[in-house]
Amino acid sequence: MRNFGAIMLLLGILGFAYASQQLEKHEPAPPGTSIGESLERPAGRWEVARYACAGAAGLGLLMAMFPKGR
Repeated sequence: MRNFGAIMLLLGILGFAYASQQLEKHEPAPPGTSIGESLERPAGRWEVARYACAGAAGLGLLMAMFPKGR
């Protein structure tokens, strides 16, 4: 589990960096836009991908720190 956690952490960090780079290329959604409406735009999709990668990195960190479920 420790190796899998380290891999998830690494992929999450790299995915977050890539999604952040792609997010800069698109025009941001206007303020007050709902989540459903923002997902129709490329910037909204990259924003969600960025949060998902951050979550995967956080889960990977937990799995690397506590491999046997202490």
